[in-house]
Amino acid sequence: MNLTSQLIALKNQKHLPLGERALRSCQLAKQLEKAGEYEAAYEALNEFWPNRNQPPNLDNLDEPMKAEMLLRTGALAGWLGSADQTEGSQETAKNLITNSIKTFEKLGQAVKTAEARGDLALCYWREGAYDEARVHLASALSGIGNKDPELRAVLLIRAGIIEERTQQLQQALRFYYQAEPLLEESEDHALKGAFHNEFALLFTRLGTQENRRDYLDRALIEAAAASFHFEEAGNSRYLARVESNLGYLFFTIGQYADAHTHLDRARHLFLELKDKGASAQVDDTRARTLLAEGRVGEAERLVRRAVKVLERGDEQAVLAEALTTHGTALARLGNHLRSRAVLERAGEIAQTTGDLEGAGRAQLSIIEELGGKIPLRELLSIYRSAIELLKHSQDPPTYKRLISCAEKLLDELAFSGTENHEARDQTWEGFSFKEYVRESERAVIERA
Repeated sequence: MNLTSQLIALKNQKHLPLGERALRSCQLAKQLEKAGEYEAAYEALNEFWPNRNQPPNLDNLDEPMKAEMLLRTGALAGWLGSADQTEGSQETAKNLITNSIKTFEKLGQAVKTAEARGDLALCYWREGAYDEARVHLASALSGIGNKDPELRAVLLIRAGIIEERTQQLQQALRFYYQAEPLLEESEDHALKGAFHNEFALLFTRLGTQENRRDYLDRALIEAAAASFHFEEAGNSRYLARVESNLGYLFFTIGQYADAHTHLDRARHLFLELKDKGASAQVDDTRARTLLAEGRVGEAERLVRRAVKVLERGDEQAVLAEALTTHGTALARLGNHLRSRAVLERAGEIAQTTGDLEGAGRAQLSIIEELGGKIPLRELLSIYRSAIELLKHSQDPPTYKRLISCAEKLLDELAFSGTENHEARDQTWEGFSFKEYVRESERAVIERA
């Protein structure tokens, strides 16, 4: 019986005891969630969760079932909020899941506790609160041990996602290699697809950072494997994510026509699914592609639309990235004042959520795009802030940007003749710009 038939059958089982109906509702909702069918999953829980803006009705359910209902509604609230870009949805999801964890812990259910912590980490990840996500994933992995190989694989993949998003690529690789043998006996195509999809994105980043064509070829192989498994699982939403990631891959290596082809497919699928958040992220990637092609006006219009969508939701790290793209486009159109305001906002949002890399990159964009329009003292301050934000970065392209920005500032110093005058007034006493440049260069060499 397929999931649609199961959903119809569920609605005709009102004669069953309440606890049995709740259990079947949760089981079906979990399957639908895994298939990317979030609205159908919500429909499966409708008897107990008629209003997604309110907590579920737990009356007359026993404690284990209450915890399970809280977990399922919380996990689904997070996915629905991400798709709809609903403000406050991640906070709602976190509250529901946290309450489920309290009950699971009280009942001594270690596996369910770990599962719930894994879903809670996803909520923090969507918000850009990566350190909090790490804490919950580490706790989940510690608590589950080797009791459930598939769940352990899920947690390891999510841990890898956090490290990949924060440019800790070798750590991400270690997590994925730990997950790989756990999937050998699994028949869960959605889980296998997720593994290969994230592996593809990781090899894309490694390939572009290290200029390794073999890594990019591996990324294409992993993407093909992900597509196969998602097709087997009937998961259109994640097929769209594969297409989106392929669009990003071809953008990074300068094959812009191929990038647009894959981004077209991704956006079409996301629009069919009414996934506004994912569509906006596709628009951001396309805008970056258009900027690289010199089609600045088109890029600005597209990313402005993406920002409007993302501003309604809770995914602040993603919003900061789109704002950085928007600020860059505005600068290239000559709208310097607005560009600076947008880029500064991108940095503030990223820093507030704990995404120091994103905040630092926004600062570098200000120097790169607006360096000639900002007083030298302010540029030096911005550069100093960028160094502080990026001092723990392991991303070689980011360090290259730091050096490039340093060269730009040295040119400005030479042109203005203020190296020994303006940059060393009372507000800059004790600050050596050259010393900071040397520190950045030394860090690049140490990374190498």
